[in-house]
Amino acid sequence: MNREVIAILGLPGSGKTEVINYLMKKRNWPKVYFGEVTFDEMRRQGLEINEKNERAIREGLREKYGRLHYASQVIKKIEAIEEPIVLVESLYDWSEYLLFKEKFGDNFITLSVYAPPKLRYERISKRPVRPLTREEAKSRDYAQIENLFQAGPISMAEYNVDNTGTFEELYSQIDKIIRNCKN
Repeated sequence: MNREVIAILGLPGSGKTEVINYLMKKRNWPKVYFGEVTFDEMRRQGLEINEKNERAIREGLREKYGRLHYASQVIKKIEAIEEPIVLVESLYDWSEYLLFKEKFGDNFITLSVYAPPKLRYERISKRPVRPLTREEAKSRDYAQIENLFQAGPISMAEYNVDNTGTFEELYSQIDKIIRNCKN
């Protein structure tokens, strides 16, 4: 099947999940979440879901199985979906980005969601699931940039949205971008 894969990128608290949820509701597109690989392993090991354990598993799986472990698991999930468009949430690593480009070619599209650190940390501290302190959020940013090389895919995104305004402003930007996509 010739499918379009749209990856939503951004640092924690930028609004990736908001964008994904909007597209899933408006377009009824399925999603594959990179983080599910982490949660699957945490459940397998009986670990509590918290930032410390998530980071240890996230970095440990990549160290044990290689930087492309998450991407290969996510690609398998994408290939099992029978829809022409699939959303991907939370692609992090530069090597993952390159593998997706190799696998899906021009049908791999990236959309980066931006919000400045101060706003992202405020959002993260208030979220109902897995809230983080400002220090934990900043530490996570640094770990994802330094250890997972997340800045590369974000900087190479075909589309960028600014998520510093209202939901309506965010949705308007997304709608405009989606109209430019092929399918």
